[in-house]
Amino acid sequence: MPKSLLKLKNYEVHAIGSSFGDKKNLNIATWVMQTAMGGKRVVVAFYKPDLTLQLVKASGHCCISILAENQASLINKLGRKSGRDTDKLTRLEVGFDDFGNPYPANAIGYLQCEVVSWTHCLDHELAICTVLKSKVLHPGLKPLTLNFLREKKLVRG
Repeated sequence: MPKSLLKLKNYEVHAIGSSFGDKKNLNIATWVMQTAMGGKRVVVAFYKPDLTLQLVKASGHCCISILAENQASLINKLGRKSGRDTDKLTRLEVGFDDFGNPYPANAIGYLQCEVVSWTHCLDHELAICTVLKSKVLHPGLKPLTLNFLREKKLVRG
């Protein structure tokens, strides 16, 4: 499939919360997809160098939040810095799921997930997850999408 065709897809923007031991992190992901009817399974693509992948592999859990358009500023804070070098939770209002994984408190909602298997995929690893809990926090907000970020020139392509 030509690269230009994939640029037409409009992905929702998510914050992936992870924790292991005393380390907690939030990261940005657009490659999240429901993989079973009824919302019981999702797959998440994790970039191999990211701290988030390391924490999720260690704990076996993650928290997937759907961000709202009014949270576009989180792209810089959560997506363009490494959790190895900075505490991304500083000056960010967060909640925590039952496993201690953070989520932005102003997100539309979150999925508390358990990883059931991994698949290697070039520069990413895919986590197939069972959704243990789904919680809507702010139902009236409009989901942040990749097209919105493109229109505001907050991301390339």
